[in-house]
Amino acid sequence: MDLNLGAIIFVAILANNIVLNQFLGVCPYLGVTKRIETSLGMGMAVIFVMTIAAVVTWFIFKFILVSLELEYMRTIAFILVISSLVQLVEIFLKKTNPTLFRALGIYLPLITTNCAILGVAILNVQMDHNIIQTIVYAIAAAIGFTIALVIMAGIRERLELVNMSSFLRGAAVTLVTAGIMSLSFMGFAGIMSL
Repeated sequence: MDLNLGAIIFVAILANNIVLNQFLGVCPYLGVTKRIETSLGMGMAVIFVMTIAAVVTWFIFKFILVSLELEYMRTIAFILVISSLVQLVEIFLKKTNPTLFRALGIYLPLITTNCAILGVAILNVQMDHNIIQTIVYAIAAAIGFTIALVIMAGIRERLELVNMSSFLRGAAVTLVTAGIMSLSFMGFAGIMSL
């Protein structure tokens, strides 16, 4: 795939947002977006893990799995890398920011199973990105993930103040909001087809 870096950034953040267009990472998207601060903290952790995981998995794939003809092992190898990185982030946050660590709760270890991170690592290999494109795509996809989290958290905080029917509160209004956000982000994909 021969995309310039600007196009990669636009596509990863808006036109093909990892959460709102590819529907990867929906669990933390719905689970962590009750407060903006928590969403931002989760987004920062995902930016770090996704970027480092993409780089490490790219090197492992290109220089180990391909050379040993073990390409079929990529998913297992990528999961091992991601889970190790999440453990490092968890230890770091526990020591440096215990408040954020407690706020993220169960969702921090769930970054390990966040299919958005694994998806970006696999997409980089499938799109045959070079190392620079891999880094740019990973950072941009993680920023797009963070933007989706923060927007959803802002909307959910505002919705708590709205007087609405009890059967719409909670999961119902959250899912409707997520659907509307997804439709609005899909509009950016039309720009790429021009």
